[in-house]
Amino acid sequence: MSEQSHGGPEHSGAVEHAGAEESRQYAVDNPGLPPHRPRLADEDPRAAKRAERQVAFLFGLSIVGTLLFFVGYFVVGQIGPGTPISTVRLQNMLLGLGTAFAMFGIGVGIVHWAKTLMPDHETTELRHEVRTEADRQVAVGMIEDIIDETQVKRRPLLRNTLIGAGVLAVLPAIAIFRDLDDTDNRSEFAAENFGPERLRHTMWATDVRLVRDPTGTPIKASDVTIGSAFHVIPEGLNELDPHEMLNQKAKAVVLLMRLNPEDMQVSPEREDWNVDGIVAYSKVCTHVGCPVALYEQHTHHLLCPCHQSTFDLTQECKVIFGPAGHALPQLPIRVNEEGFLVARSDFHEPVGPAYWERG
Repeated sequence: MSEQSHGGPEHSGAVEHAGAEESRQYAVDNPGLPPHRPRLADEDPRAAKRAERQVAFLFGLSIVGTLLFFVGYFVVGQIGPGTPISTVRLQNMLLGLGTAFAMFGIGVGIVHWAKTLMPDHETTELRHEVRTEADRQVAVGMIEDIIDETQVKRRPLLRNTLIGAGVLAVLPAIAIFRDLDDTDNRSEFAAENFGPERLRHTMWATDVRLVRDPTGTPIKASDVTIGSAFHVIPEGLNELDPHEMLNQKAKAVVLLMRLNPEDMQVSPEREDWNVDGIVAYSKVCTHVGCPVALYEQHTHHLLCPCHQSTFDLTQECKVIFGPAGHALPQLPIRVNEEGFLVARSDFHEPVGPAYWERG
């Protein structure tokens, strides 16, 4: 039986042949754009005004939510070990509701604005490369048309409430990241309790011994062999109050390793910061503060498991890959008379993320 009688692909019409039947029409023609269906706000000025008030109300709700957040964050006060549970619950409720209203109001308000007031005509335009000055002017004109279509200029109530909600919505995040203090001395706003100074100083000081984490066993230089890595804390850390111990450990935790001195590129000012290839670096990643805990002996790389930032131990923990923007701070060390590794001083720079105030 022939292929045609079997309905083969070459004769069934399932396969198109180049150049054949050029005048043949496609099975489905381009339907074009659907007819525009006007909304109620497009035909009724009262409906448009009502929609404008609804959007402004939602933006106002966002503003109220942000203010509610600040009431919970600043007015309720510092939460500590002795704080009554009722105060903790009140603050959590205010923070949660404030954040929810702030995000809900501005988000739903923008969506409602777009659905009810912004032009919704569907158009089709060809994309052209913007190269000539005339094309640039056309692009500028398109941007101006978009601004006009948003009706920002014609509806100052929406513009002003949106600006207010948008500006206030980011303030809680700024306050949270700015506030690095966890002491009861919040009202003084002292420089030593806020900002980079809080991360500049740790428990490391002259002649403080390096001890293993978490046992607290002192480390001798002879204990550190090439390729080994120790998780290190300052001596005396484990004797602190549990709350204070965690705060201090978050800043002071260190990685201790030993390299072949010939593989190291040491800056002139750091020549006495290592002991025959034994080096100590902060374990706190300079991206967002995750613990750097992976050491590759053959490549001499330290890796942060959170976002894959990679630091080269032979180049004083310089960033060679990933989002971290700063090398890991180095802890100067030496050997005391008993052969134990001790710190020469504290870190010479703040530990942790490379934020804008770091210097």
